[in-house]
Amino acid sequence: MSALGLSTYAYFWRMSDQAPQPMSLEDAMRDAAAQGITLFQICDHLPLDTADDDRLAAIRTLAASLGITLEVGTRGTAEEHLARYLHVAAALGATLVRSMWTSGEDRPDDAETERRLRAALPAYEAAGVTLALETYEQVTTTELVSVVQAVGSPALGICLDPANTVANLEHPDDVVARCAPLTRNWHVKDFDFTRAPGWVGFQYTGVPIGTGRLRYEHIRAALRAAAEHGGDDINQVIEFWLPWQQDAATTVRTEADWTTSTIEYIRSRS
Repeated sequence: MSALGLSTYAYFWRMSDQAPQPMSLEDAMRDAAAQGITLFQICDHLPLDTADDDRLAAIRTLAASLGITLEVGTRGTAEEHLARYLHVAAALGATLVRSMWTSGEDRPDDAETERRLRAALPAYEAAGVTLALETYEQVTTTELVSVVQAVGSPALGICLDPANTVANLEHPDDVVARCAPLTRNWHVKDFDFTRAPGWVGFQYTGVPIGTGRLRYEHIRAALRAAAEHGGDDINQVIEFWLPWQQDAATTVRTEADWTTSTIEYIRSRS
């Protein structure tokens, strides 16, 4: 394993307009640094789509002053969008862009996705930036692995998040085994099922790390074994699926508590 980081998804509620005093991106980065975090993934943060170079330079300068390395995340595989995020990554000094196969109504099939990636990746290779496509329920991991292997670029890999694929009836252990050799980034969050009110159906949400279905040590061991056979160092990026907690103050406080406890949990197992 390499660096331990926080994602903007670990600040989902604190950065939202539901918070009494919403945190800015800069606030979140400073909070991460205050907890000894040296990696921050700005993930699905829409202002990056249109941020000018001065704004990107200011973010990079702040990160450098805090001793933080940046990664970025977006959605989709459209060629112009991947080119935009390569520019964003270069401006921020980031060497990883996490994306997703689909974006809204843009749902290319396997052949189109492969074509897009082949067109976009030479520039990523030249820039030394990795594109990591995330596992999630919209695309089976078999399809994802097949396309990544078919493209065969050293700048293309997978962002592993086995919690996402449960909604497509894929077992997390199967997802880990299938994706470990190609994984370049790991989103760490715990998750579990609880009975819905009235005992009709289930709710599938995030839970405090160590209390749910996340097999943290198992996944870490699988990724380390893959790395020993030629894989890259894999950063662990913390994020949450924290349900709303009755009111804003409780939700914000709980999210902050989860951040601290998750960092402690992972560090205690390093």
